[in-house]
Amino acid sequence: MAAMPVPPVPAPDAAAAPLSEPARVLNTFFAPSKTFTDLRRSASWWLPFLITAIVSLAFVYVVDQKVGFRKVVENQIRAQPKQADRIERLAADQREKTMEQQTSFTKGFSYGFWLFILLWSAIVAAVLFATLKFGVSADVKFKTLFALVIFAGLPGVLKAALAILSILAGVSGDSFTFQNPVATNPGYFVDPATNPVLYSFLTSFDVFTIWTLILTAVGITCISKVKSGTAYAVVFGWFAVVVLIGVGIAAAFA
Repeated sequence: MAAMPVPPVPAPDAAAAPLSEPARVLNTFFAPSKTFTDLRRSASWWLPFLITAIVSLAFVYVVDQKVGFRKVVENQIRAQPKQADRIERLAADQREKTMEQQTSFTKGFSYGFWLFILLWSAIVAAVLFATLKFGVSADVKFKTLFALVIFAGLPGVLKAALAILSILAGVSGDSFTFQNPVATNPGYFVDPATNPVLYSFLTSFDVFTIWTLILTAVGITCISKVKSGTAYAVVFGWFAVVVLIGVGIAAAFA
C-alpha cells in the first residue's frame, strides 16, 4: 500500500518577514501593527527621527523667513496678559532689551527643538516603561518602547507639513504660535488671552495628538502582548494627567 503523501509545508507568511526602514515608516501610517511587531526584532529608530528632525528644521526655517521670531514672541506675549502688562510697564530701553532676549531664546530653542524631541521621547518611554513593567507586569524593553514612541510621533510630521503649507500659502502670522500653528484642534478657535484654561484644555484634543496616542496604544499591544484595553488605559490615563497639569498651569498664570 502506498504511503500517504506528506502535505507541503506552507511558506512563512510574507507579513512576518523583516521590514526595511522605509517600509516601517510607511506602515506606521497604513499598517501600524506590522511596524510595531517588527520593533520586537529591531528597535532601530534613526529613520523616523531623521525625518522628524528635518521637517522640524524646515518648519522653523519657514516661520523664521515668513513670520519672523519677533512676531512669534509678540504673539506669545499677547496671549498672556499678565506677562504683556509686566513688559509694557518697563522703560522703553528695558522693554526692547527684554524683547530681544526673548526673541533670541525662542529662535535658538526652536532651531534646536529636534534635540528636545529625543529628550521628550525618552521621558515618555521611561514613564510608559515604569507603568507597564511595574503596573501590569508587562514583558517589555525600554529601547523598544523608546523606538515605539519615536515611530508613534510621526503624525506630528504631517501637522508640521500642513503648517508649512499654510504659511507658504500666505496665512497671516499675526496670531501664529508654535503650539497651535494650524486648525487641527478646537482650541485653535479660542482666544488664549481671554480664555486661557479653555484654550489649554481644548488644544490638547488635537487630531494628530490623538492619532499619536492611538498608535502608541496599538504599539504597546504589539511589543509587549499587553491586552488592548490595558494599553489604551495606560496611554490615555497618562494623557489625562498631562491635560490636567496643563490646565492647572494655565489657571495658575491666568
